[in-house]
Amino acid sequence: MLHELHLITADEIDEESTELSWQERSLCAQTDPEAFFPEKGGSTREAKKVCTGCEVRKECLEYALEHDERFGIWGGLSERERRKLKKRAV
Repeated sequence: MLHELHLITADEIDEESTELSWQERSLCAQTDPEAFFPEKGGSTREAKKVCTGCEVRKECLEYALEHDERFGIWGGLSERERRKLKKRAV
C-alpha cells in the first residue's frame, strides 16, 4: 500500500507557530494552572480576574471555541458560558 507523502510548507509552519504564539504571551502561562481548571463547583473568580488583564484573551477564546474545549476557563469564559455563546452564534 502506498502512502501519500505530504510535505509541510513554510506557510503551514508559520500559520501553526502563529496560532500557538499567543499562548506564550498569555497571563495564565505565568499563573497556577489549577485556577483555570477548578473542581466541579469550584470558584472561577481568580482565573477570570487573570483573563481580564490578558492581552491575548480574544485569541484564547477563539481557540477554545474552534477546538471545542470542554473544560477550564478560556478567554475569560467557563465551559457553560462558551456553550451559551456558541448557541447564540447559531
